[in-house]
Amino acid sequence: MASNKTVFFIIGILLVVLGFAMLAPYALQLLYYENSHSFVASSFITIFFGVLLVLGNLEKKYVLNLQQTFLFSTLAWLSVAIFGSIPFILSTSEMSLSDAFFESMSGITTTGATTIANLEITPKSILLWRAILQWLGGIGIVVMAITILPLLKVGGMQVFRMEAPDTTEKILPRTIEVATSIILIYLLLTSLCALFYWLFGMSLFDSLAHSMTTIATGGFSTHNDSIGFFKSANIEIIASIFILLGSIPFISYLKFLNGNKNIFFSDLQIKGLIFLVIISTLIMFIYLLISNYDANVTDKIRISSFNVISILSGTGYVTDDFDLWGKFSLIFFLFLMFVGGCAGSTACGIKIFRLQILLIFFKNQIKRLIYPNSVMVNKYNNQKITETFLNSVIIFIFSFLLIFFVIALLLSLTGLDFVTSISGAASAISNVGPGLGELIGPSGNYSKLPEVSKWILSFAMLLGRLELFAVLVLFFPSFWRN
Repeated sequence: MASNKTVFFIIGILLVVLGFAMLAPYALQLLYYENSHSFVASSFITIFFGVLLVLGNLEKKYVLNLQQTFLFSTLAWLSVAIFGSIPFILSTSEMSLSDAFFESMSGITTTGATTIANLEITPKSILLWRAILQWLGGIGIVVMAITILPLLKVGGMQVFRMEAPDTTEKILPRTIEVATSIILIYLLLTSLCALFYWLFGMSLFDSLAHSMTTIATGGFSTHNDSIGFFKSANIEIIASIFILLGSIPFISYLKFLNGNKNIFFSDLQIKGLIFLVIISTLIMFIYLLISNYDANVTDKIRISSFNVISILSGTGYVTDDFDLWGKFSLIFFLFLMFVGGCAGSTACGIKIFRLQILLIFFKNQIKRLIYPNSVMVNKYNNQKITETFLNSVIIFIFSFLLIFFVIALLLSLTGLDFVTSISGAASAISNVGPGLGELIGPSGNYSKLPEVSKWILSFAMLLGRLELFAVLVLFFPSFWRN
C-alpha cells in the first residue's frame, strides 16, 4: 500500500545526493583559498536532514500511488531549492534569504535569472554551485518528463508514455531503469560540450561551468556578459549546437539506441523545433538587415540564430543587448519565450508538441465547417489523438496564459513597471531567465527587484518547470480527501 513514507524516503535520498554535490564547490574553495567553509557546512546540514528522512521512512516495499506522485513532484523540487539555497546564505556574498532562495530556485528549475549583480567578483565556488544546480535540474526534469508526468496526464504529456500498460505502481523501478540510461547520455553530452568549449578558447573552469548550463538549457554564466564575454563565433556555434541537443526529447536518444535510427528525422517535435528555429532565425535576420544593425551579413546570421536558439530553448545566454535592437525584437523574443522547446528535453515553455496539437485542432474545426458529416481520425507521431487528450492540451495552454497574466498583475502590484512585469512573468513561468527592459533585460539582473517580487517569481518558476497542474492540484482540498 502506498504511503507518504515513500515520498519522504525518496526526498531524503535526493538531499543526500545534493549534499555530496556540495563537496565539489568546497574543493574549489580549498583550491582558490577562498576564506570560507560554507559548502562543507551546507553539505553536512543537507546530508544530515537527508539521512534523517531516509531512516525515518524505512519500509519493506516502496510504492507510489497517483496522489503521492503529485506530492513527490512538488516537494522534491521545493526541498532541493530550499537546501540548495543554504550555500548562498552562508557564503561571503552575504545574500539575503529572498535572494538565496530565488537563485537556488532559478538554478534547479533551469531558469537562469540571477540576483547576483557582479559575477566577475563572485567566488568561483558559488559560480560552480549555480552550474551544478542547473545541471541537476536539467537531468531531473528530463527523468520526470519521461517517467512521471506522462502517468499524471499533465497537459497532454501522456502521449510520451514509454509503455502503454504502465501504472503508477511501476514508477520507481521504471524511473531507475530510465534514469540510468538518461544520465549516461546526459554525462556524455556534457563532457563533449566541455571539451569543445575548452578546445575553442574557454578556460577549464569556464568550460565545465558552461557545459553544465548549456546542456541543461539553463543559461547561468560565469561572466556578466554571458557568452558574449568570450567574443568568439566558434564558442557561440558550439553553444547553439549543444543547446539544440539538450532541447531534443531525450526519449529520442533512447529510441535511437534501441534501434530506431530514423527517430531524429521522423519525430514531429524535432522537425517542428528545427523548422521553428530556421523560420525565426530568418525573420530576425531580415529584421537586422532592414534595421541597419551594425554588423556584416555573416555576423547577422550568427547573432540571429544564436539568440533565437537561446531564447526559444529557455537557455537565456546572450551575446548582445537585444533591448537595443528595437521594439520588434522585444515582442518577437517575448513570443519565443512562450513557445519553448520539446517535451521530454531540458527546454521549457508551453512546448512545441502542444502548439502542434493546437494547430491540428484548428484545422479540424475548419474541416468540420466544410465537411460537417465527415469522420476524422487524428494522429500525432502515429498515436491516435482523443478528444480528452485534445482538451487537456487546450486547457493547459489556456491555464498557462491565464497564470502568466495573474503573475504579471501581481508583479505590477509590487511596484514594477509594465515591461518588467510582463517580461518577468513570461521569463519566470517559461523558465527563460533574462527579461526585457533596463531592470531585468539582457544587460540587467533581478537584484533590484522588491523582495516580494522575488518570491512571486520563485513560485512562478516552480509552476512553469512542473507543468502547472502538478503543483496547483495540491491546493485543492479534494486532492487530499481522495
